[in-house]
Amino acid sequence: MTHVVRSGAEAEEIARKLAAIYAEEAAERDRDRRLPHAELDALSASGLLGITVPARFGGAEVPVTTVAEVFRLLATADASLAQIPHSHFVFLEALRLQGTEDQQARWFAAALDGARFANAQSERSGRTVVDDTTSVRRRPDGEYVLTGEKFYSTGALFAHWLVVRAVLEQPGEPRPKVLAYVPRDAPGVTVTDDWDGMGQRTTASGTVRLDEVPVTSEQLVPYTPIFAGPTTYGARAQVLHAALDVGIARGALTAATDLVGRARPWFEAGVETAAEDPLLVQQAGELEIAVRGAEALVREAAVAIDAAESDRTDATTAGASVATAVAKVAAARASIAVSSALFDLGGTRSAADRLNLSRYWRDARTHTLHDPERWKVQHIGRWTLTGAPPPRHGLL
Repeated sequence: MTHVVRSGAEAEEIARKLAAIYAEEAAERDRDRRLPHAELDALSASGLLGITVPARFGGAEVPVTTVAEVFRLLATADASLAQIPHSHFVFLEALRLQGTEDQQARWFAAALDGARFANAQSERSGRTVVDDTTSVRRRPDGEYVLTGEKFYSTGALFAHWLVVRAVLEQPGEPRPKVLAYVPRDAPGVTVTDDWDGMGQRTTASGTVRLDEVPVTSEQLVPYTPIFAGPTTYGARAQVLHAALDVGIARGALTAATDLVGRARPWFEAGVETAAEDPLLVQQAGELEIAVRGAEALVREAAVAIDAAESDRTDATTAGASVATAVAKVAAARASIAVSSALFDLGGTRSAADRLNLSRYWRDARTHTLHDPERWKVQHIGRWTLTGAPPPRHGLL
């Protein structure tokens, strides 16, 4: 039976307990690429997948600050597991913004019951990441069919529902984008576990093929209108990515400090333990500063998003997007730096394959490729110098 979470504090406590459990075999899961079916069932049963459901539909409707902290906690233990539900929360937000009353009632109830929603957005064939060839077209009988192929479909293998971004075919222009909420086992849906990334190995971020999948109008939620006015949609998605990165950084630093306790001191340091080596002390201090700074920026961004949501204007949403971009850049840099430096602190024995400590760097390097920080820095710089608002899209 699925638990119903009643508050943000309860959500964070549940996440903390799950993270402790997930951490126990995280290295083995990654090394053996053991897919986390049981762990995801535990996540569903915990009630965490329903924490953003609006109160009028029976959910806790927790703020973004809570959701970000939940992701950070889970990522300290296992970045793959933490990544899997990311799209789940993004598409519940799309439903809140654009779903009809009946659609909201249906899928919010499913989320509260532990159902998992996964993404089918990106395509390999498009010129850019925002180009879609997957389409929804109307049949002569008035219903629709969904056709196309998606990749980087994180969590699709474990999902109850796939949320597919597609172009709605219709006479003339425009051709708006929609989100199709499709049962994972619907006729014409094939999910292939062909993800071979060096990091985030157990996310099963492979291919989804859609061969004339029947859908009804009740399964289609408008996507294009999300960005027609002031919105925190992209910032919400991005702050959770930032929380994942900073969780990796904190997990790597914790692993590094454990290693130092078992490492031998360098003979030139003239000390009894590695923890007394002044050069390691300096490096550890710098890393702690970087991680704490990123953690604080993630919290600040989440607060800005919550504030913008309660007073949604061009200015407040733009400010939230910039704050989130700052947090994302800082978190990405911290995750890569700390996951690499942990080997300096741990010494040669930390490279032992049985410890599988490379998973922190591999996860960080893989996840931070999701959207390039260089463009976030550009938007931050323009905002700083001229007050130019960042563009409205799902990646900022």
